[in-house]
Amino acid sequence: MNHLTAMSLLGVCLAGASLAAPGAAAAQQAGSAGGAAPLNTLTPEERAAGWRLLFDGKTTAGWRGWKMDSMPSGWQVVDGTLKRVKPAADIITKEKFRNFELSLEWNIAKNGNSGVFYRASEDDNAIYWSAPEMQVLDDVGHPDGQSAGADYGLYPSPAGVVKGPGQWNQVRLVVNGNHVEHWLNSVKVVEYELGSPDWEAKVKASKFASHAHYGRNAEGYIGLQEHEYPVAFRNIKIRVLP
Repeated sequence: MNHLTAMSLLGVCLAGASLAAPGAAAAQQAGSAGGAAPLNTLTPEERAAGWRLLFDGKTTAGWRGWKMDSMPSGWQVVDGTLKRVKPAADIITKEKFRNFELSLEWNIAKNGNSGVFYRASEDDNAIYWSAPEMQVLDDVGHPDGQSAGADYGLYPSPAGVVKGPGQWNQVRLVVNGNHVEHWLNSVKVVEYELGSPDWEAKVKASKFASHAHYGRNAEGYIGLQEHEYPVAFRNIKIRVLP
């Protein structure tokens, strides 16, 4: 057996072992591939930089339903993910945040639609009347007319950046004063300034125009949207900015 043949057989064995790893074990294996930290943990470097977890991979501690005191049962911890498994409600962090950098991964079902809300409040009859939303979407399968990563209803994102249903997409969301950036799979897909003339014009022309708190909260909750489809989130981390 020559060296190349041996290496090929080793690669096949390793691939087979990875495919055979079930459930959470497979997820942890995927998270630690290439030297990355295990899922839902922080590296020493992240801790030193001020990052902390919003989801520990084991419990829903730190989360509740929007306008609720507890978590809706439709959201559950499944194989190290925070997953919408049946009809539920939007969920939010128990803590409010002002300026921050948020990092997470999401994986949505075919035809799926969801979102990540920021600076949300509970003074209207739906979370989206106060909170801007970063779109979570199956671009191909859902007839929404937008692309994943968009600031819903106001700022579009380019097509083709998202990975399809069943694949993990990485998000970086920066909210610092009036400045907002949406990053999807290491690509900056949206950038805007809250309260700018451009933003004001877009809000005025949108369905949010009559809602006084939309995009104007100085601080608020981070939320995950329940929108009829299975969706899972993991590696939810935040770094508070000055």
